[in-house]
Amino acid sequence: QVQLVESGGGLVQAGGSLRLSCTASGRTSSSRAVGWFRQAPGKEREFVAATTWTGTVIYGADSVKGRFTISRDGAKNTVYLQMNNLKPEDTAIYYCAAAKPMQVVAGTESAFSSWGQGTQVTVSS
Repeated sequence: QVQLVESGGGLVQAGGSLRLSCTASGRTSSSRAVGWFRQAPGKEREFVAATTWTGTVIYGADSVKGRFTISRDGAKNTVYLQMNNLKPEDTAIYYCAAAKPMQVVAGTESAFSSWGQGTQVTVSS
């Protein structure tokens, strides 16, 4: 089992930036990838981005491409989500998740088995 802890959320004005962190502990070697999802009020959880520990990256919604960047630091077992030019529609709870053992990186919830508690991101207009 992998444990995940997110940090870095907060309140920011539109156009601002935030960097989220997700630190993994436990059986981290069992998971090849870590992803970020977000869930806005009244909406379903949405895939944002994922990375393998070896650097393969995929992104989800077109709305974040070019503004969000996922990266990882294997030595720290930490995955980051750099979010620039934030918009009010980016307001959501952001969750990180660890992929199931032997799972290739994918953008669906079913590919992930361990989830963090989430961190709130609020973008004011």
